Amino acid sequence: MSFTFTPENQKKADAYIKRYPKGRQTSAVLPLLDLAQRQSGGWLPQNALEGIGNMLEMPFIKVLEVASFYTMFNLKPVGTYHLQVCGTTPCWLKGAEDLKKACEHHLKIKTGETTKDQKFTLREVECLGACINAPVVQINDDYYENLSPESIVKLLKNLPDQATSSSEDVSDA
Repeated sequence: MSFTFTPENQKKADAYIKRYPKGRQTSAVLPLLDLAQRQSGGWLPQNALEGIGNMLEMPFIKVLEVASFYTMFNLKPVGTYHLQVCGTTPCWLKGAEDLKKACEHHLKIKTGETTKDQKFTLREVECLGACINAPVVQINDDYYENLSPESIVKLLKNLPDQATSSSEDVSDA
C-alpha cells in the first residue's frame, strides 16, 4: 500500500520542497518526515519512507538513514502520549532515573514499552536542551521541567484522553 499525504499535507510538503533550490530538494527530507509522522499517528511506516523517497527522488535507504538517525522519528508505533525522559548527565544528576522509575511503576511498563491500551510509550532519550531546569520530560511536542517523581505521576494522571499542545512548568505540581 503506497503512502500519500492528505491534500492539506501535500500542500505543506510542496511548500517545503519549494524552499530548496533545484537539485537540492532532498534537503526537505526532515520536514517531510515530520509531516508524515504526524499524519501517521506519531510514527513512520515503511510506506511513508518510500513515499517520501519517491517524492524527493531519493533512495529509500537514504530516507531510512535519516529517519533512523534522529530520535525524533519513530519507526514503530508509539502511544497517544510519547514520554521521553532525558537521561543526559544534568538530568540524571537531578533525578531523571527516579522520574523514569516513577513512570514505569505508574504505567506498569518498562522503558521502551507501550501500555496495553496504547496510551503511553516511555523512552529514555539524550539531551532535550533544557538542562537549567532539569530533570526534563518531553510528552509529544511539550516539555515539562523541574520534575519530581510525584509531579510526573500527577502530570500523567491529569493528561486528557486526547493529546493536546500546551507547555507548562509543573515544578509545583
